[in-house]
Amino acid sequence: MILQALSEYYQRKTREGSNELPPIGFEKKEIPFLIVLDEEGYFVDLEDTRTGKGKKKTGRIFIVPQGEKRTSGILPNLLWDTLDYVLGTVSAVKAERLEANKREKEQQRAKEKRAAFIQRIKDTFPEVGADKGIKAVLAFLEKGDFQSLYNHSLWDEINRSTGNLSFRLQNSTELICQRNAVRRAIAEWVTERKKQRQRCLVSGEVDTIARVHPPIRGVRGAQPSGADIVSFNRDAFTSYGKHQGINAPVGERVTFAYTTALNHLLRKGSRQRIQVGDASTVFWAAKDHPSEEQFVAWLDPDPDDPDRGTEAIRALYAAPKSGAKPIDEDDTPFYVLGLAPNAARIAVRFWYPGTVGEVARHIRQHFDDTHIIHAPQEPEFLPLFRLLKASALQGKVENVPPNLAGDFMKAILVGMPYPRTLLAAALRRVRAEHHITYPRVALIKAVLTRNARLFNHPQQEVNVALDLKNLNIGYRLGRLFAVLERVQNLALPNVEATIRDRFYSAASSTPRTAFPHLLKLKNYHLDKLEEGQIIWLEKLMGEIMDGIEYFPAHLSLDDQGRFTVGYYHQRQAFFNKKNLDN
Repeated sequence: MILQALSEYYQRKTREGSNELPPIGFEKKEIPFLIVLDEEGYFVDLEDTRTGKGKKKTGRIFIVPQGEKRTSGILPNLLWDTLDYVLGTVSAVKAERLEANKREKEQQRAKEKRAAFIQRIKDTFPEVGADKGIKAVLAFLEKGDFQSLYNHSLWDEINRSTGNLSFRLQNSTELICQRNAVRRAIAEWVTERKKQRQRCLVSGEVDTIARVHPPIRGVRGAQPSGADIVSFNRDAFTSYGKHQGINAPVGERVTFAYTTALNHLLRKGSRQRIQVGDASTVFWAAKDHPSEEQFVAWLDPDPDDPDRGTEAIRALYAAPKSGAKPIDEDDTPFYVLGLAPNAARIAVRFWYPGTVGEVARHIRQHFDDTHIIHAPQEPEFLPLFRLLKASALQGKVENVPPNLAGDFMKAILVGMPYPRTLLAAALRRVRAEHHITYPRVALIKAVLTRNARLFNHPQQEVNVALDLKNLNIGYRLGRLFAVLERVQNLALPNVEATIRDRFYSAASSTPRTAFPHLLKLKNYHLDKLEEGQIIWLEKLMGEIMDGIEYFPAHLSLDDQGRFTVGYYHQRQAFFNKKNLDN
């Protein structure tokens, strides 16, 4: 299903006439430097395609013949490659990392790579004279006189880079590897491959089966050279004596389509990817649809343009009111795929095939569940990464357990209960750090509210703001703790360690061990206050404690969450201007 949906995305982009995706047999590649030749194969110039400044310079992206999947052997690409393949020279960066006795061996290997690079061109184009570009490249390489190139002002930068090189003819705008002769040669190769065919498991059509699949690049944490979704690199993974990709026969056309589509979605700067914990997450629709760009604004808005995300989310709520067709009714297929690194492979962290309407409805429900009263300067809708950071050690996304981020995302997309581990993680950070923040409480409130709704316990739902009618023991004790802290703050405004610092963990999990002492301590603090303050606070505590016959020995995990929400609600109520004036 995943490969099929990705393959269909490639076909869709091709039908739309998009030039974002290369044709079969080609790929997009960053080429920082070009060697410019005349028609006789003499060096003319070096061209720098990079833009940007300093270390952030990036080369221009070109459509070039699809590269080889390398392990340890010598496999040259066609008419573009790294310095050692093109010129037979070990880059200065690589040479510096090698011991002296290994440099000579590596230099010899570079010469072998250059010879293979030349032979690849000859094998692909037996009639060299048929194209002046191919003829010029071979003439330049076979002469082997690169001194003019070495004397060029750009050579030092090339020698210290790890990027790719390719060729361009003087007075031509296209690369030599993009010329018609190259396109015809690759088309002939694709046709020749069709002679050995089997049934493709994905498309159901007869096609040449891919022995190995091109690498997937762009998954954070995976190998820079790319990793595989489909691979068989041990005999234990094979069956019936079949080798590599024949064990799961996928046609070369589908293989090219799904890998090209996925690499396109994962590319740097893509507006159709977000990071969810360790999972690089991509999303797309079955047809050109605004949701392909709105999705990132809903869940991971640009920090430099937060208003765009807020407006996109508000639009989820506004459509029915404006008379427009509700997005909930949009049945356009929509897909979300989360990929995580796993050595040389890629693990599928989560996969969601649904519709635009379902996704919009579930995301809107997610924002309803996380909605809670907050300070005016805080965002109305919390991005996904802030919620995940709220549950992580030191507030770092990389400390979020891998499965937790994936399960959280699945819960949002499908509308199912949030993972229980999310509640436990948020409460653990509250107890450890004593910071009851807006994102943490929003997360706790969301878990409790969703569980109450899905399991049909409406009396257990948690309100957006202070709920005077909520009689849950955890919620009431959280409110009481906030009042006791308020008493201390009014009596001792400059105290270094508040009761929250000293007693929050015990009060929220084992109330019987903390509250009797806190109530005694409260009497000493009240003695320092004015009569009006004493009356107000005593009345408030009396209302909260009315009906509480004893303090429980322990609170369940859910009630610990309600304790935190009650504490937060009561503190927010204190910040209300009317209460502050009182």
